[in-house]
Amino acid sequence: MAFSTVSVCSSCGTKNRIPANHLADTGRCGECKTSLQPVSQPLDVDASAFDQIVGAAKVPVLVDFWAAWCGPCKVAAPDVQQLAREMAGRALVLKVDTDANPALAARFNIQSIPNFIVLRGGQVAMQRAGVTPRSEMRRWLE
Repeated sequence: MAFSTVSVCSSCGTKNRIPANHLADTGRCGECKTSLQPVSQPLDVDASAFDQIVGAAKVPVLVDFWAAWCGPCKVAAPDVQQLAREMAGRALVLKVDTDANPALAARFNIQSIPNFIVLRGGQVAMQRAGVTPRSEMRRWLE
């Protein structure tokens, strides 16, 4: 099944499906034609959604590998959320729960969390474990 997310139009309230290849684009509401902003929040993904989004991404993708029980992951979460807002249209931010997606974590040899990977053109451009300031994460994407 093809990945998509839903964007609710701020003008008319219509729910618009946004496919993986348009997550970083400004779109238009299918009902009233008002502009829809690019995705501006981290997307929780499984392996299938991950592959579709990364394969279709025209912008860099920051992936946050995390787990609910991880204290440092909870510390990093607000910065990851804010970074997604700041970089909307210029980058995508994905979150992968390592407990729910161990095979995906293994694919990237994740041994400690939080662990951040930046992908460009589907290829790993950098990887770093540990809590990182938002300003540094932004630099990775710019």
